[in-house]
Amino acid sequence: MSTGDLTAQDERHLADVIALAQRSRDTGHHPFAALVVAADGHVIAEAMNASSSDRTAHAEMNALRQASSQYDPADLAGATLYSSAEPCAMCAGATYWAGVGRVVYALSEASLLALTGSDPENPTLSLPCRQVFATGQRPTEVIGPVREAEASVAHAGFWRKG
Repeated sequence: MSTGDLTAQDERHLADVIALAQRSRDTGHHPFAALVVAADGHVIAEAMNASSSDRTAHAEMNALRQASSQYDPADLAGATLYSSAEPCAMCAGATYWAGVGRVVYALSEASLLALTGSDPENPTLSLPCRQVFATGQRPTEVIGPVREAEASVAHAGFWRKG
């Protein structure tokens, strides 16, 4: 995906979510982060990964829980989920059910797999989020992968590849 599809707002929020993923790693968690941003550009939810204590506590799930507890699906339809890595099938499903209408992610699932290998802490699902969204009854716009090299820095040396 070309970065030509990104707005200045997208670029800013991608930089923020990539920095937050590094902060997640620095605080002892897996290096993932997510933001939910309203149509007007303000951040309505921010989260890091917490799956070391709850395997379902991916950054996207945490951010979506925050956002969907405060906003209804009509409000979230114009929102964007920014993620440091492509949402897994679980997180893509949660994005759909929360009603978020757009996803922008940095690191693809395929690139993440190359970084994690067979590390048991990240048994990836090779199911692109676009495929999950394509099965839904309403459209979800997806932009990504973008800024993969930058997003991969937080993962360098973190995973036991085999």
